Amino acid sequence: MTTDIPGATEAHEPYSPAPAPTGRRLRWNKVPEVTVYFWVIKVLCTTVGETAADLLNEKLGLGLTGVSLLMSVLLVAVLLAQFRTAAYRPGIYWLAVALISIVGTLISDNLTDNLGVPLETSTAVFAVALVVVFVAWYRSERTLSIHHVDTMRRESFYWLAVLFTFALGTAAGDLVAERMDLGYWISAGLFALAIAAVAVAHFALGLNAVWSFWIAYILTRPLGASIGDYLSQPTADGGIGLGTVITSVLFLAVILGLVVFLAVTRRDVAERERLTPQAG
Repeated sequence: MTTDIPGATEAHEPYSPAPAPTGRRLRWNKVPEVTVYFWVIKVLCTTVGETAADLLNEKLGLGLTGVSLLMSVLLVAVLLAQFRTAAYRPGIYWLAVALISIVGTLISDNLTDNLGVPLETSTAVFAVALVVVFVAWYRSERTLSIHHVDTMRRESFYWLAVLFTFALGTAAGDLVAERMDLGYWISAGLFALAIAAVAVAHFALGLNAVWSFWIAYILTRPLGASIGDYLSQPTADGGIGLGTVITSVLFLAVILGLVVFLAVTRRDVAERERLTPQAG
C-alpha cells in the first residue's frame, strides 16, 4: 500500500523510463515504494547518521579520517550485497541508507574540520555534483524515477545520487543551523516547513513527482540532523542533553522495528510485485 505523497506515484511524471538493455533488466524494482514508512525511516536514518558519526568520532579514537575510512569500507561491503540482490530487501537497503547517512556526514565534516573548506563552498560543490549525477542519469536512462531502479546502471546512479543528497543536506543543514545561528529546534522547524511547502507544490500546484521526491529527500537530511543534534547535544549548546549514545540506540531500535515490520508485511513493495515470489 502506497500513499500519495511526493514520489509515491508516477502519475505526474513527464519522463518515460527508457527500456533497459535486453537480458540486463531485473524483474523487480530494487528500492522501496514511497510510503509513510519510507519517510519515517529516512528521517530516522538521517538522525542516526548525525549522532552516530559524532559518537564514532568520539569513542573509537581513530580520528575523523580514520572513522571515515572505516565507515566507507563498511558501506562498500553493504552496497556490494545490495547490488547482488535481485529485488528490494528491506534489511540490506536500509542498512545501506544508514551507512550512507553516516558517510555523507563524515565527508562534509572532513571538508569543514580537516580541510577548512567553508560551508558555503561545500554546499555549492555538493549541489553541483548532485546536478551532474542527475543530468548523467537522465541522459543515460531518460528518467530519474525511483520506480524503475531495475538495472545495475540505474541502481548505480540512484546510490550515487543518495550519497550526494546526504552530503549536501549535511553541509546545508550545518550552514543554516550554525552560520545563521538559528539553533537546532528552529532549524528543524524551518526544514519541516520547507518539506511541507514541497508537498503543497506537488499536490496543489502540480510540481512534478520526481522532482518533488528528490527535493524532499534532500531536505529530510538537515531535518533529521537538526532533530538528532537537538536531542543529543548538551543543554548549554541548545540541545536537551540525551547524548549521542542514547539518541543513536533509541533511533536504531525504532528503525530496526520498522524494517522487520516491512520485511514481514511487505507494505513498501509495489502491489504488482507483492504477491509474486522473489528470488535472490
